[in-house]
Amino acid sequence: MSTHYRWLVVIILLTAFCIYVVLPADVKGVTPEAPICDELREDPNLNTGDIRCTENITFDFNGDSQNDFTIPITTSLGLDLVGGLRVLLQADLPLDQFTPEDLAETANNVSRRVNALGLTEATVQVQGANRILVELPGVRDREQAIDTIQATALLEFVDFSGIPNAQEYVGRRILTTEQVRLQIDQEVDADGQPIERLPDPRTNAPFETVMTGAGLRAASAQFGPTRQGGTPEWFINFEVADDFIAQFATFTANSINEPMAIVLDSIVLSTPVIQSQLSGGGIITGDFTEEEVTTLALQLRSGALRIPLTVEGATEVGATLGQESVNLSIRAGSIGIIVVLAFMLIYYRVPGISAALALLVYILLNLALFKLIPVTLTLPAITGFLIGVGTAVDGNILIFERIKEEIRARKGLDQALDAGFARAWTSIRDSNLSTIIICGVLFLFGQTPGASIVSGFAVTLALGLMLNLFTAVLVTRTFLYILVGLGHDVLEQRRWLVGA
Repeated sequence: MSTHYRWLVVIILLTAFCIYVVLPADVKGVTPEAPICDELREDPNLNTGDIRCTENITFDFNGDSQNDFTIPITTSLGLDLVGGLRVLLQADLPLDQFTPEDLAETANNVSRRVNALGLTEATVQVQGANRILVELPGVRDREQAIDTIQATALLEFVDFSGIPNAQEYVGRRILTTEQVRLQIDQEVDADGQPIERLPDPRTNAPFETVMTGAGLRAASAQFGPTRQGGTPEWFINFEVADDFIAQFATFTANSINEPMAIVLDSIVLSTPVIQSQLSGGGIITGDFTEEEVTTLALQLRSGALRIPLTVEGATEVGATLGQESVNLSIRAGSIGIIVVLAFMLIYYRVPGISAALALLVYILLNLALFKLIPVTLTLPAITGFLIGVGTAVDGNILIFERIKEEIRARKGLDQALDAGFARAWTSIRDSNLSTIIICGVLFLFGQTPGASIVSGFAVTLALGLMLNLFTAVLVTRTFLYILVGLGHDVLEQRRWLVGA
């Protein structure tokens, strides 16, 4: 029994953490509105250290006032619940210069771009022969939306060998051979003036493009030591596609200890120094912050859009569901959960108490994960969560019915409990795993532009099923064994209290 009490302590601590995560920001004393935070910080009469503008849980292990570890907490709502921004994009090419497949692949690239930035319920749809409609939940800033979508134009790895003070080019526009080839070297600004691009200072000719973003297979932001004995830092680990390995390896072998520029839309993002021959991939180092390295890795992964896009319009839209509809949906879900709890308590008695407690823990774990991951909540996503509640109860029913069968077979209460959990586990495991596989299929189909709400449903349902494997067995088991241990003699004499 001591093992169950140890697990009880773990469950109580985990539940307390989940309650803190789930609590609204104002209850935790957080002021999440950035403008208000800025005004408060400017007030000389306030101690800015007492102002909390984020729900994130931070840890400073060495006391240097710099966060060493952060647990992000984010509430993310979909377009149907919170509204957002609708952006209409049009292909900046004549219809005879691209195919419908090119437009569909461009829409897929845009979808991956906005989803990787955390907008997991962004809707991207192809409209007509040359347009793409993008809906961004929770986004109000028009410029932010446009930058998010269009910062995937032309990515280049440029030869900077022999360029003195290469770091000074970061943030500046340069002219490259790839830009000349694509005839985008004569772009003009909003005033109609040519956009100045710096050529190679040694030859006054365009810089040589070694490889474009089409040559990348993967890129990810990582934190850790990048050199032997070096201090941990943020860096980017990238992989080169098979077709470009030989080309990239030859260039890097001939350019060791020379800089290479990474250029996006003619703007130099960074100028890392090549330290060895790179074939399948390498790392990009620099004095990156976490935000900078994450953004850069995302830009590297996104590569180039097949079709250049122009913004036809960006308009703010309200929630597609009225507040009354949202309130009714929440009320219906709450009533359903209460009815389930009442059924378990009335029909299964003492085991029902353990199931009810485990179900409450299950709900808190789900809600906490929605904010920690974060999961964008839409009405389909909430539906997936509520279905998960039903599956959690289903697992408990399998266990309790098996316990009742063992008791009716004249076994002692302790033996019946052990057999019930042991023999019901395989059924719970197999039923949940089969449904998780279906969720995986739904998630993959949801990656198609315009079908992201299917992914949201699949994600919340799959999370619920995985948590059910923990709560339906371990949490329920802990509560039930402790309750039986406290009233063992009474339950042995009055077995109707355990539903038998």
